[in-house]
Amino acid sequence: MCLKVKAEHQRSYGELQPLEIPIWKWDDITMDFVTGLPRSPKGHDAIWVIVDRLTKSAHFLPIKETYPLENLAKLYIDEIVSRHGVPSSIVSDRDAHGQSERTIQTLEDMLRAYVIDFKGLWETHLPLIELSYNNSYHASIQAAPFEVLYGRKCRTPLCWNEVGEKQLAGLEIVQVTADKVNQIQERLKMAQDRQKMYANK
Repeated sequence: MCLKVKAEHQRSYGELQPLEIPIWKWDDITMDFVTGLPRSPKGHDAIWVIVDRLTKSAHFLPIKETYPLENLAKLYIDEIVSRHGVPSSIVSDRDAHGQSERTIQTLEDMLRAYVIDFKGLWETHLPLIELSYNNSYHASIQAAPFEVLYGRKCRTPLCWNEVGEKQLAGLEIVQVTADKVNQIQERLKMAQDRQKMYANK
């Protein structure tokens, strides 16, 4: 009964207007923020997720929710512009006209799960989470983002022994890193499966 009489205050949804397909790597990007995380030892409590719309490759940047615009601009230049140049377009899910993408939803889902696993140490594992995400198969591009971006498969700690680097890096750190990557990949698969289920309803 409540549902029948309740006034609808949201604007009705229109048809999905897909964004144009990008023509080059890191020329068109999307970004969002994962907020409300436990404060890390460095004081970070959020992650800035920046994704290339063509290759689906992503960077996860630890930040503070209270960062002023100047700090975000400097971080963006240091971490993104220095590696990929200036994009032609930026779509932000915080923008009222922005488009929520499954990539961002999957990342947020996975990253929140990792905060539970790693608690206050989530920031120290963020580079491995980024590696695992960029090295995981994506159905939309039928490859891993790393492979699409660089044109070859990524060498990970799981196959260092193939090129004799295991002895150089030390067996213990390789094993610990490999275990963490495996754990992260399992979480990523669970997050992708969950997002796929939501999208298919």
